[in-house]
Amino acid sequence: MPSDNPTTTCARCGTAGSGRFCTECGAPLAGAPCAGCGELLTPGSKFCHHCGAAAGAAAGAASATAAKPASKGATLGTTLPWAVAGIAFLTLFAMLAGKGFNARRGSTLDAPSNALPNPALDGGGAPSTGGSNTAADAMGAAPFANAPFAAAAGAGGAGVRAPDISKMSPTEIADRLFNKIMQLNDAGKADSVAFFAPMAIQAYEMVEQQQGHPFDADQRYDVGRIAEVAGALPMARAQADTILQQQPDHLLGLLLATQVAKASGNSSAEQEYASRFAKVKTRELAKKLPEYSRHRREIDAGA
Repeated sequence: MPSDNPTTTCARCGTAGSGRFCTECGAPLAGAPCAGCGELLTPGSKFCHHCGAAAGAAAGAASATAAKPASKGATLGTTLPWAVAGIAFLTLFAMLAGKGFNARRGSTLDAPSNALPNPALDGGGAPSTGGSNTAADAMGAAPFANAPFAAAAGAGGAGVRAPDISKMSPTEIADRLFNKIMQLNDAGKADSVAFFAPMAIQAYEMVEQQQGHPFDADQRYDVGRIAEVAGALPMARAQADTILQQQPDHLLGLLLATQVAKASGNSSAEQEYASRFAKVKTRELAKKLPEYSRHRREIDAGA
């Protein structure tokens, strides 16, 4: 009488056997179903081609280690919260980057092209001029160790107690950033200037929002100087033009226009603005405007 379990040879190890799985290596014999999903296993295979369950595994173990794929609804319910969180994070990052690196269209910067250079996006930023002229160096020189837009001062700020930015006005924050950028520019740290420039422009926009009226000549000069040393000459030129439209003999407007013309390589415009500056310098200083006192060093160093 023929046997109910005919003997066959295992395709993997060559051991004779009967039933669904090889008693020597556990490989499936002809027609053996997967204990995990029920699909027919390929003779000699170690794992199911459909669900990945180990060949010869018990139904309980297979279901624990290689169960059927979850339904689309269950998968969607599991991944959707993470997907939403990821999209929200990318959106927030894009918004912050936009605020940091570009002035808003509704601001009074009056710049036809007001995007500031950014080393992280421009492939390395301005060329190094010696020393550690990198974004990391800029972080080490951060004017606010606990500022929301700068990380801890690191090694460059070790042992220095930073002021509490929460107790500083927007004007104080903007002034401190302006002074830091001028110091970095004087030190030839172009990458550090590019790192802080977008933050400073944003700080001045906060000042404008708080005061409820457009920039005055002093603030425009600050914004223009920051843009000029950062290489955003259209923005800098726009500030100079606006100052001179409102006050044709204002020393800061003439000084900024001279600097922008020089940086642009326009020697004829540079000479014209420098000549105007020299003609009105004495008369303008007699007005004793606060901005002239604040920027007296730059005025005295000018043409």
